Amino acid sequence: METSVQQSLKGGEWLVKATSPQSIFIPEDFNEEQIMIREMCNQYLDTEVMPILNQIDSMEAGLMKSLVQKAGEQGLLATSFPEEYGGLGKDFVTSTIINEYLGAGHSFSVAISAHTGIGTLPILYFGTEEQKQQYIPNLINGTWTGAYGLTEPNSGSDALGAKSTAKLSDDGSHYILNGQKCWITNGGFADVFTVFAKVVGDHLPDGKSGFTAFIVERGFEGFTQGPEEHKMGIKGSSTVQLYFQECKVPKENVLGEVGKGHKIAFNILNIGRLKLCAAALGGAKRAITTSVEYAITREQFKTAIANFGAIKYKIAEMAIQTFASESALYRTAKMIDDKEHELLNEGKPFNEALLGAAEEYAIECAILKVHGSEVLDFVVDEGVQIHGGNGFSDEYNISRAYRDSRINRIYEGTNEINRLLTVDMTLKRAMQGRLNIMGAAMKVSQELMSIPDFGEGDEAPFANEIKLVNGFKKTVLLTSGAAAQKLMMQLEHEQEILMSIADMAIDTYVAESLLLRVMKLSEQQGNPLLVDMLQVYLNDAADRVHKNGRDAINAFAEGDEQRMILMGLKRFTKATAYNTKNARRRIADHLINEKRYPF
Repeated sequence: METSVQQSLKGGEWLVKATSPQSIFIPEDFNEEQIMIREMCNQYLDTEVMPILNQIDSMEAGLMKSLVQKAGEQGLLATSFPEEYGGLGKDFVTSTIINEYLGAGHSFSVAISAHTGIGTLPILYFGTEEQKQQYIPNLINGTWTGAYGLTEPNSGSDALGAKSTAKLSDDGSHYILNGQKCWITNGGFADVFTVFAKVVGDHLPDGKSGFTAFIVERGFEGFTQGPEEHKMGIKGSSTVQLYFQECKVPKENVLGEVGKGHKIAFNILNIGRLKLCAAALGGAKRAITTSVEYAITREQFKTAIANFGAIKYKIAEMAIQTFASESALYRTAKMIDDKEHELLNEGKPFNEALLGAAEEYAIECAILKVHGSEVLDFVVDEGVQIHGGNGFSDEYNISRAYRDSRINRIYEGTNEINRLLTVDMTLKRAMQGRLNIMGAAMKVSQELMSIPDFGEGDEAPFANEIKLVNGFKKTVLLTSGAAAQKLMMQLEHEQEILMSIADMAIDTYVAESLLLRVMKLSEQQGNPLLVDMLQVYLNDAADRVHKNGRDAINAFAEGDEQRMILMGLKRFTKATAYNTKNARRRIADHLINEKRYPF
């Protein structure tokens, strides 16, 4: 593995190169304007959304649309959009902050995320100048609301298997859409939809169909919607089916190129995955604060339940997981932001710059989607447990948080799909020469044949932690390299092995992000609680990485090869002994004293 410090890593390169703490962005680096925007988002939720959650969940007519419009009036929809279309032109990190701090708004956060993300970005990034001028200003000021029609009853993860069709009319003036879309967020009240269909007809090359995106307006002839779905969670979010029966869409409303709709669908998902992690993070922070407040006020056996070790364990673990996810989120957001500016400086237009930046870090976006959604699920589940029987009651908001969190592991690509993508994209970049995975894997294999000598570096601050995280990287390289060499093209069909490797990579990226954040903060301020959080996370991650590595290795290796790789796995995941019980108690006591999440 290379040990030289790289200031600007390519996507996935963290696996084979070191990163300096000074080169990453952390939430403690927010500038004054970003802090002001963060507080504005909190205030909007506290005053406009949280007091009326029951009304929102009952789908009160016109309420959600009015909340989106009001957010638009306050500029919360326009942050990252170019000034020439009425936007504020802020950076990607600021956009991520808004997604996080509005993300705690339950069904409202789903509506606004869909609107500003998949409901608007396809037009911004792939539309003609005329389309942008026509739609973007009204979408970002809240006059219109956007939605996105990709999923069909029989094509979810297999988006390109959609059956909806579009055929050019005889006079060539419009396309005729036929088909059905399902699970369309904001579908009940949106004004503008990005809809995907396969263009058919003899005018296409070789008579082949072409997966294509269209801008469809409410009111187009032949376009109707079904009733609202009754869902387990996010009950206040409008979710309907869309029907197209000889629906006439002007030829000018083709979005992008005919037959190139997959570029729109997949590129938009990269950004959406990161922003889903941000929203999940916002929800997790509010759920922690709610649970801490309850644990302080709820008494059993003549004392607050916050005084019990079992409850402190839960509170601490909720905070540690959230803090780790936050570290990886803002590290990645800034990398995307930096790459975007690099591409802009090279002369790339705005849309190509951000899409190119998001594609560069597609691996990290997939990791964030999985980790953020699963951290939120863990936090709200433990939150319900802390509330006890009251957590199962609708009178307590933690029950809503529990129900609402579950969808996050399904949309923006299921977590299973994102795990598979994490490994698939990494291996493909290795084969393309974009990442030196195989060379690094060979070095790790050679290292197994010798006894490592770490010398005087062990006495340096965080030396053991750096060694452990580097060990995590070596286990990913060792396991994935051996699996690829042994199974070759068959590996893509061994999903159980791929999922285990993906989990190893996820833990490694998040662990390194947390380590770098703590190291950077330690240079600025000495906070022993941060070291506690790091140590607990690394100790637990070491066990998870070892277990997932063992499962993967035992699935494809045997004999001497198996014994050698397992020996390396054990060596590289050996964590320094640490009293994690006392560490968790210190973390929980801090949260209980502060009566809220932030550190």
